This record gives sequence, C-alpha cells and structure tokens, in this order.
Amino acid sequence: MTTAVPPMDSPFPERAPTAPPAPTGSSATAGTAPAGRPRWERPAYAALLLATAVLLLWNLGASGYANSFYSAAVQAGSESWKAFFFGSSDAGNSITVDKPPAALWPMALSVRLFGLGGWQILVPQALMGVGTTAVLYAAVRRHFGPAAALLSGTVFALTPVAALMFRFNNPDALLTLLLTVTVYCVLRALDGAHTKWLVWAGVAVGFAFLTKTLQAFVILPPLALVYAVCAPTRLRRRLGQLLLAGAVMVVAGGWWVAIVELWPASSRPYIGGSQNNSFLELTLGYNGLGRINGDETGSVGGGARPGGGGGGGGWGETGIDRLFSANIGGQISWLLPAALVMLVTGLVITWRARRAADSLEGMARAAFLVWGGALLITALVFSYMQGIFHEYYTVALAPFVAALVGMGVAMLWEERGSKAAALTLSGTLALTAWWSYVLLGRSSGYLPWLRWTVLVAGLLAAAGLLLGARLGRRLALGAAGLGLAAALAGPFAYCLTTADSTRGGSIVTAGPAVSGGRGGMGMRFGGGELPPGAASQGAPQGGPQQGRQGGGPQGGPRQFRGGPGFPGGQGFPGGQGGQGAAGARGARGAENSAGGPGGGFGGLLGGTKADKEATAALRKDAGKYTWAAAAVGAQNAASYQLASGEPVMPIGGFNGSDPSPTLARFQEYVRSGKIHYFIGEGARAGGEGQTGQAVRGGQGGGPGGGTSSAITSWIQANYRSTTVGGATLYDLTAPLNGTSAPS
Repeated sequence: MTTAVPPMDSPFPERAPTAPPAPTGSSATAGTAPAGRPRWERPAYAALLLATAVLLLWNLGASGYANSFYSAAVQAGSESWKAFFFGSSDAGNSITVDKPPAALWPMALSVRLFGLGGWQILVPQALMGVGTTAVLYAAVRRHFGPAAALLSGTVFALTPVAALMFRFNNPDALLTLLLTVTVYCVLRALDGAHTKWLVWAGVAVGFAFLTKTLQAFVILPPLALVYAVCAPTRLRRRLGQLLLAGAVMVVAGGWWVAIVELWPASSRPYIGGSQNNSFLELTLGYNGLGRINGDETGSVGGGARPGGGGGGGGWGETGIDRLFSANIGGQISWLLPAALVMLVTGLVITWRARRAADSLEGMARAAFLVWGGALLITALVFSYMQGIFHEYYTVALAPFVAALVGMGVAMLWEERGSKAAALTLSGTLALTAWWSYVLLGRSSGYLPWLRWTVLVAGLLAAAGLLLGARLGRRLALGAAGLGLAAALAGPFAYCLTTADSTRGGSIVTAGPAVSGGRGGMGMRFGGGELPPGAASQGAPQGGPQQGRQGGGPQGGPRQFRGGPGFPGGQGFPGGQGGQGAAGARGARGAENSAGGPGGGFGGLLGGTKADKEATAALRKDAGKYTWAAAAVGAQNAASYQLASGEPVMPIGGFNGSDPSPTLARFQEYVRSGKIHYFIGEGARAGGEGQTGQAVRGGQGGGPGGGTSSAITSWIQANYRSTTVGGATLYDLTAPLNGTSAPS
C-alpha cells in the first residue's frame, strides 16, 4: 500500500506504512507521549469517555423505572436470591421474565446495594455504554490509530438508539457490550493466532446468550469464517481453536440452562414466554426461530400468520430497506450508508494483502471482514425477520457501524493524495449529509434550520475534501472538521432530544416523533409508576398524537390478529382498534390503561398506573402473604409491585397468554392464603369495563388458551369487587359464601 501524502502529515501515525520510529530521549516529549502515543491521545480518550458518561447519565432519572416489566424483576431479584438467579418477575417466584436473567443481575445488585429507584436501576446500563465505547476504542486503535478510534467512539456514542438503550433497562445494553467484547477478542486472537483470546470470545458469546438467547449467535458465522481463513497458523490448529472456543461458549451459556432444566419444575418459577414451562422451548420458539419466521405462539402478535410468509405482519414490512424506513431510519441509519461504503473501500485497499493476519495490511483486512461481516449478517437478519421486531433492536448494529466508519475514514485520509480516495471520501460525506437531510425532514417541525445547515455544510466540506490536495493541510483539516460536524449534527440532536425526555414502557424509540413512525419525544407507552422524586416530563405537542396513530411504514394503522390475548385484533399501542366491537373496546382500553393516551394492548405493553389508595391496601398485612396481589399481565402487576414494594403475581406472564398459573394452581394458592387481592384494574384497562374479560389469556388460540380468562371468571363468580381509589380489588380471603375459598 502506498500513499502520496507524507506519513507524518497523517493523523493516524500507527497506520502510516513508512512512519519513522518514535523519537527517544528529550525529543520524545515534543510530540509524543510514552510508548509512542501522541500527547493528545490520553486527554482526548478521557474526554470521549467523560462526554459519553455525561450524555448517558444526564437527566437519567426522568424515565423513572423505564420498562417496568424488567424493573419489577430487578426489584424481585434484589429481595430474593432465588428470584435473582431465575430472573423472576416477583419475589414470590411465580414466573420469570421472557428472557434469561444475565441483564437483570447488574441492576439487581445495584438495587441491593443502593436501594430501589430509577437511578439505581439505570446507572449500570449507562456504565455499560461507557464500557462499550472503551472496548470499541481499544479494538479500533490497535491497528488504525488513536484518531480512528476516537472517531469510532464518537460515532457510537452519538448513535441515537445507543443513547436510548444505554439509558434504559432492556437487555440490549448488555448484549451490545458483550458483542463488542466478542469482536475485540476475535481481533486479538487473529493477531497472532492466540487461543486465549478466542476462548475469551467464547465466554463473551456465552454470557450474551444468557442475555438475549439466540441473538448472541447471529454474528458467529462471519467471525468463525474469518478466523478459520485468516488466522496466522496451520489449518488444523485454527479448527481446533474454534472447537475449543465453541465448547467454552456452550459451558459459559449452558450452565444456567442446565440448572433450570434439571431443577424440579414444582419448586422453581414458571418459564415466562413458554407454553410448556421449558427454557429450551422459549429459546427455540418465541425468543428464537419464532423471531425469524413469525411463528411465536403466545406473543403479542398472536403466533404464526395464516398461511405463513408475509411481510412482517404488525411489526412492519420486511425487506432490504427496512433499516432505512420511517420508524427505524432515525435510530441507526445516519451513518449506515457511510459504513457500507467504508467496508467496500477498506476491502479494496487491503485486497492484495496476504491471507494470514500476520501483517499490518493483513490485520486491517481482517478487521474490515470481522466488523463488516458482523454488520451485514445482523442487518440482514433484522431486515427480513418476520416475528416481533422493535426499533431498539438496532442498537446491536451501532458498534459495527462506528468501527467501519472510523477505520475507513482513517485509510482514506491516508490515501487522500490520490484522486480515487479523495473522491470516495468526498462522495461519502455528501451522501451522509444528504441522508441526514432526509432523516431530519421526517420529523415535522423538528429543528427545521438544522437539516439545511447539515446539507449545506456537508456539501461544502465534501467539496473541500475533493480539493484537499490543492488547498493545503490546514484547509484540508478544516474541511474534514466541518464535514465531521455536519455528519454528526443530526444524530447528536436526536441524542439530546432523547436525553431530555422521558422514555417508558415496552416499546421505545430515540429522538422526536417521525412521520409514519411510532413513539417519539417524550412518549411513554403505558404508565408504570415513577419512583419517588422522579420527574415526569410531558410530551411535546404532537408527540402523543403521533404515537396514538401507530402506523406501519406508510403511516397506516398497524393491525394485529386476534391471537392469544387479543380478541378481534387491536391497533398498535394506544392506537387504532381492530375489526369489530372487540377491536374498538381494545382501542378505548389502550388509553384507559395508562390513565390517558399511550397505553396499549390492554395495558400489557405499559401497565396500569398504580392507584395510591389501592397500593396502600396492598401494603397492609402484606407480610402475611406470599403475594400481596395478582393481576393479569406482567406490566400491570409490575406497576403495583414497584409502587408497593410487595410481590404481585403476573397471571399469564408478559402477554397474559402463558398458562401460568393454571386455574387449579391458582385456586390452591388462594385456599392456602398465599394471595391477598386480585387487581381488576389491569383487566378493566383492556377496554371491557368492569367485566375483566379484556385480556383473554390466549382464548381461542395457543396451548395456553383461556388460563387468564378462566382465573378472572372464577374470581368474579366467587368474590365481590370493591373500588379502592381508582382501582377494582377482589379480596381473595373473603369469598362470597363467607366460609371458605370455593373450588
């Protein structure tokens, strides 16, 4: 590889192929730090981490408990080690969340140490974001220099969906950190065929599996293939190393699974999200292959599509352009086109390098193959998966995009003396400025001056980079700085908007509301109780309306079939009802579930707002019972559990469609005096008044059909309802016959 630019003119000295050795003696202090590091590197690196921490921690408490579904499990794990181990939704250990528990463990430990509150739950997530930035920096710096690493870290930190999810309590934060660690370890292993680093990669993937099951394995094919082909050692040893790393991965991710599967089902919580109380079923079905083919029995979408196939159902149209669509583009795609261009560019520049990763150019090519392979395979899976798909899943792409941008820009800057490199760098910047202009235009009334500023500044900088050889070093650096500012201005604005507003419920998006999308600035899909002292910021004008409209890629209402838990079908959270009277009732109930717009699916995606008087009633004599109350749906139960601090049983799990507990088991709990109240408000929020029939627990479909409905009907037939504040409570210790609990 050659360059027409003198090596010392490059801000990427570690990449310069003919750079002179680092100075020694007194001259070493003139321009470099010890060990050949530029003097500016450590302060710049510290500033990057500090700025990332400020962005992720600032106003963190505004979102309160964020996703109360996971916060309730965190609260339970902070009180019960058994709930901690299994990831139970409640300290009574009736049912687990529908994921393995690794993501809950750091948050539960934080709450054990510092008490229950929004900050205590979310700070570990924010620190994971800082950690991901640090790991990404280390991975890129090793072969592309500190400037490339700083650029990659900055791009990652300013990715809107990253600023969202590292301020939230979903499992995706830990998953993204572990995937980044995996890539780092594979790159370290490639640089010398080190078995130790490949084993550590296996450990990281194993724990990523315990975070979000099969999504952890998505990036494995390209990583394993690159190592098998490029590692600088003989083929037999490469294959042996991969087998060893695979075995370690199985152990790291399988020990918990083995314990759960071997543990007697009668003495552990039910596996939430499964229909047969099996974690393996959950892994291969609802949380695994079901996400790919859409066959997700018991899910929000209601299981497999009639006839199979389709285009994403209620989760948006599938296709190669999915990541650029209205509701997803602003989350992740700002620099996605640039990353793809940089991937191709990097491979072209390093194409003639030797196969083995035992040279500078060979490692550079291996890095592009690893980061690029991880990006492409994850993007393809996200683009075509037909099951449940949320916008925030795309946070997994953020480190891959950031690394490719940093590495590619570094190489092009080195080669900027050639016309091809200058044209590629300039064209990529112009493309990025235009795409930012498009994305900013999707949010009506959102900083209208910014989109034009970004476009004009980006095009001017692109022209400057194209003429960089003629302008001189200072003007070229000025054009590069202007271009960087233009490329990052849009996502930076989205990040600030995200940090300056509340995010809550099960479906969240970064930035403002967009045309044809869902959610947006200040949206809270459902209620959830804010912890004491937490701020509750209202949504700006247009926010709730945008969220209530729901809509698919073209802005139309998203319709869901009448599958488990959703008779007749419903619109999206707080949105349009489905067909017929049941759908209309669901639409009305979606607003009721949160005391206003923004709830959804009968409160299942956001939960009811816990009534203060009812919460006080739950606390009274709560120590006498295993569960202070029970409610249909985990979000409804979570709201009261977090407000009262007492265990609340979520009947039917997250969707109300899990067959847990059975009617017979629930009756046994009541006869044994283990449950004090049944909260009728969660059912009422579904949109059918006081009848409690809104959440039918899979009635009419799925193996778990009718469980929640049967329990609700039995309670209504045998216990009198009492209005306490704004809630409907059934005292399960006082049956209508006045003698004993009915059978």
